[in-house]
Amino acid sequence: MGRLALLAATLALVWVVVPGAEELGSSTTNLRLVVAVFRHGDRAPEGSYPTDPHGERVWPQGFGQLTWEGMKQHYELGRFLRERYSGFLNQTYQRAEVHVRSTDVDRTLMSAEADLAGLFPLPADKEWHSDLPWQPIPVHTRPTRQDRVLRFPLWNCPRYEELMRETEESASYQNKTRANQKFLAFLSNRTGVSDMEIKDVWRIYDTLFCQKTHNISLPSWAQELGVWEKMKELSVFNLCSLFGQHGAHEKSLLQGGLLVSYIRQNITASSRSPRKLKLILLSAHDTTLAAVQMALGVYNNILPPYAGCHILELHQLHNGSAWVEQWFRNSSTEGPYPLTLPGCTHACPLKKFLNLTASVVPIDWHRLCVGEPKSAVVVMLAIAILLTFATLVLIGIYLIRNKRKSRNGYHPVVEQDQDTA
Repeated sequence: MGRLALLAATLALVWVVVPGAEELGSSTTNLRLVVAVFRHGDRAPEGSYPTDPHGERVWPQGFGQLTWEGMKQHYELGRFLRERYSGFLNQTYQRAEVHVRSTDVDRTLMSAEADLAGLFPLPADKEWHSDLPWQPIPVHTRPTRQDRVLRFPLWNCPRYEELMRETEESASYQNKTRANQKFLAFLSNRTGVSDMEIKDVWRIYDTLFCQKTHNISLPSWAQELGVWEKMKELSVFNLCSLFGQHGAHEKSLLQGGLLVSYIRQNITASSRSPRKLKLILLSAHDTTLAAVQMALGVYNNILPPYAGCHILELHQLHNGSAWVEQWFRNSSTEGPYPLTLPGCTHACPLKKFLNLTASVVPIDWHRLCVGEPKSAVVVMLAIAILLTFATLVLIGIYLIRNKRKSRNGYHPVVEQDQDTA
């Protein structure tokens, strides 16, 4: 009997001390924060190609807009999140518990709203209108030019543009182009897109993918053997080139590392002291998911699906032991599968998670984008500053002397339009 008691005590100790000893993701008792980054739902294509027989007319809301199917996908994702975190989140919406952010794009804003409708169904006793069992929940956003958390790739970064030029000039990229020269010429001939390059293929594939998804007839050439698979392959290659391949680490610093930094800051804050904030929802794009997953080293070389959702969970026990679990949901019919940060376990101890991800967090993003000034430029700037200073000194001396000569003279009036120009 004594041995059985000792064995039971040992098992209980292992259960408490080892993070993730329980079935991973099954319990919400030790959850502190959930961050969910997801792609918008099904949409119309972003554009077309010259020989497309359909164009924009077949899409009721126009190019790039969320469809009814996309709304359903995110409503379903919201219901999944409700079920998964029912013991963690309040049954009804509490503003202090949830923060929702979206890129400033119609389809992502609408996806977030549909998601929230599924996540926080309004109880009958909370209805504010008899004909509307729904409640408005705020979705925050930033203008695209100011968004450095969700809208990738960021093109207002000279160093990133330089890296992309280097990528396209690299041996691997050039070899890929040469190996597919005949196929690119084939696509150019069929679509009317002149000088077809690998980076142009995804637009053709995206247009056809959206049409195929909505049972819109495809041109016969798109149904030829191997064409669909080759377009998909080159689209994945193009996506990887944006955030990986040549200069992958530096690209992460300039792109996905910004979102990693945002996630780390919130996870750290929740681990240090109790916070009412429990859930952060981030509504974005396939490029957002690819950027953050490549920065974290967990990208699986697929095109992120509609409503694909990357989840990070912070777990913490009463003794202070904390860890981070990552999950990816890429199907509405199956549960999310675990992601493992390279160099760690799935239930990655918080300290190790922070150490392993620190290398992709930019310290000074602006300096990294612009680069260090060249020595010649520094000298020219110094000369310009000295000349400006000397000119101002001379002007000051002139004004002082002039004032002494005519102290009671005319003083010009500042015009109103000068003041408000």
